[in-house]
Amino acid sequence: VSYKESVGMGTPTPVTPEMERVKRNQEICSSVLYKENIGKATPTPVTPEMERVKRNQEIISSVLYKENVGKVTPTPITPEMERAKRNQEIISSVLYKENLGRATPTPITPEMERVKRNQEQISSVGYKEGLGKATPTPVTPEMERVKRNQEHISSVLYKEHLAKGTPTPMTPEMERAKRNQENISSVLYSDSFRKQVQGKAAYVLDTPEMRRVRETQKHISTVKYHEDFEKSKGSFTPVVTDPITERVKKNMQDFSDISYRGIQRRVVEMERKRVDQDQENLTG
Repeated sequence: VSYKESVGMGTPTPVTPEMERVKRNQEICSSVLYKENIGKATPTPVTPEMERVKRNQEIISSVLYKENVGKVTPTPITPEMERAKRNQEIISSVLYKENLGRATPTPITPEMERVKRNQEQISSVGYKEGLGKATPTPVTPEMERVKRNQEHISSVLYKEHLAKGTPTPMTPEMERAKRNQENISSVLYSDSFRKQVQGKAAYVLDTPEMRRVRETQKHISTVKYHEDFEKSKGSFTPVVTDPITERVKKNMQDFSDISYRGIQRRVVEMERKRVDQDQENLTG
């Protein structure tokens, strides 16, 4: 505090390129002098005991670090925090691209392609080996509802991010060009159809496999037909009885009775006898 009180008001000076150069030279000199003061050392091999001590030290440091961490209060991730995080990622990406220098492109050779495919296959095998056994869970209606809601939300957010477009009027010239394009497409399609398909039959080889499938299909159809017939056998279809149907039914029954009992033949014989008897009465 006393030191700060004795310091008077200073005049700020701008950092000039010369000051920057002197500062960098001073840092380089300090680094060189530091390395010159370091003497020659004797390298020692890393023994298993040293590895064990190093691992124990790391474990002890991790335990002490966790013990020194106090209790914290979790805070929810707000939309403002999400926005700041996205902005920071975008800024980091922009700065990273600005710091990149010019690179020399190298052609992708067949050997590089082969190594890349092998690496992908090894990565895929290693990933699958690291996977444990999972328990399949059924897709419940609640999960389906959540999935649909998420799709709707994604669609809404996507549409919100779309910028406003400038509508252009549909002029007669544009309409004419559109109709011409449709006519040209139709003509080309029709020409291609006539040249390739029209007037040509589709030849299919009658192989033993196709004959077997056809015979099997016939058998299945026959079995299905008989099965449906057996199910419908003994049942009837009710129809509305009207006077005309009743009259036709009665006439058919009368015709059946006449044919079955021979009444028609007896009627004919009696008619002939009556005619003969009338003739005898007239001549007598």
